[in-house]
Amino acid sequence: MNRFSSEKIAVGISSCLLGQEVRYDGGHKQSRFCRQELAEYFDFEPNCPEMAIGLGSPRKSIRLVKQQDIISLQASDGSFDVTQKMLDYTQHRLPQLGHLSGYIVCAKSPSCGMERVSVYSPSTNNAAKEGVGLFTAELIKAYPLLPIEEDGRLNDPILRENFVNRVFAFHQWQVLAEQGLTVAALQAFHAKYKYLLMAHHPEKYRKLGPLVANIKGPQDQQGFDNYIKAFMEILRHNCSRKNHTNVLQHLQGYFKRDLSSQQRSELSERIHQYREGILPLLVPISLIQHYLREHPKQYLAQQAYLSPHPDKLKLRYSL
Repeated sequence: MNRFSSEKIAVGISSCLLGQEVRYDGGHKQSRFCRQELAEYFDFEPNCPEMAIGLGSPRKSIRLVKQQDIISLQASDGSFDVTQKMLDYTQHRLPQLGHLSGYIVCAKSPSCGMERVSVYSPSTNNAAKEGVGLFTAELIKAYPLLPIEEDGRLNDPILRENFVNRVFAFHQWQVLAEQGLTVAALQAFHAKYKYLLMAHHPEKYRKLGPLVANIKGPQDQQGFDNYIKAFMEILRHNCSRKNHTNVLQHLQGYFKRDLSSQQRSELSERIHQYREGILPLLVPISLIQHYLREHPKQYLAQQAYLSPHPDKLKLRYSL
């Protein structure tokens, strides 16, 4: 069953990651994963804040500078300051990004970096990797639920799958919200993501149930807002082998009356081998999907956990 619409998901991205030659040295930082794999499912909207404020390419490099607890954006040789230009640009640009379901930024960039960006201190003549790019910092403030990730961190299989999980889930919520939120729609959404949420953080998942139960009706916007805030917070946690194993064992229980003793033993062994790091997550998942085709179960078939993103992305091959 194809769970995913043929319509691509709108995702923002630093222009250099798509191969556009917009960096200070006239080059780019093209991401093969973004351009060749994610682009099949994501409708990337490129943006380079530094080009947008007129710096051009090639150009003098810029950096974050901290003086008396104030962060500014200056040329590396101190010849100009573009802090206000960048803040003015973000104030203009950010209201146009509410439709996005995710954003991929360029690591280490003084405008786009998400973490560990170098911050220069004139008083010590040293730099500490403690900053956030000026544009990305404002993006996070404006859209705290938006899945945001750096290109470099996407090389990590766990972080990569986590980000893609969040983008697809957040997009589903946006579609639901656009159609009109109702208690019934929320209950169906919550049920669909039960096991995926459990894989990310079982304790926090259990606290979501009361939020759903306490929503008074379609007019309870605060209740819906509280729910999706808690939902996205859970997905920020990386899944552990322990949590995946717990979920797989739950799913195994749906087939206890359908499988032969040999089949039950095989599935248990595949789950154990995954837990021990011998097999990737894809193996027990594929076996469960096989049994689901032989023994259809509607509630299980709808679970996002079994296919939170297109299989063609191969994100679970390395987990």
